[in-house]
Amino acid sequence: GNINGEFPIEISLRIKEPCQVRHMALEAARVAANRLLTKKAGPSTYHFKLRVYPHNVLREHKMATGAGADRVSGGMRAAFGKAVGTAARVRADQVIMTIRVTPQTFPVAKEALWRASMKLPSPCYVHIDKGEELLT
Repeated sequence: GNINGEFPIEISLRIKEPCQVRHMALEAARVAANRLLTKKAGPSTYHFKLRVYPHNVLREHKMATGAGADRVSGGMRAAFGKAVGTAARVRADQVIMTIRVTPQTFPVAKEALWRASMKLPSPCYVHIDKGEELLT
């Protein structure tokens, strides 16, 4: 979006329950919201910011299966695992993403956040942080 624009309304997507959001889900939510905003509102009519970063490394210990696997593998002994992805740990009511818009593009931004919430693992809600008096 537009970094230097003057946008009086700020709305954010907040998560309802504490959970881990994988990096793939964050990217899918970002793409869904950004695509709708760019198509319907235009690239210079909003400022979009993702507020969480996936710092936690997720690891997986793949165990051998099938016939003779008990002689090959050592079970869970020294099982550190390989990195399979990253995730962001989020608390309840934490802001996931924020969009700053003008009053004309507010409905599009609200729909964009709703579409982004469909990509996340926990229920979310849209909260108007600033400029609610301009919408009435």
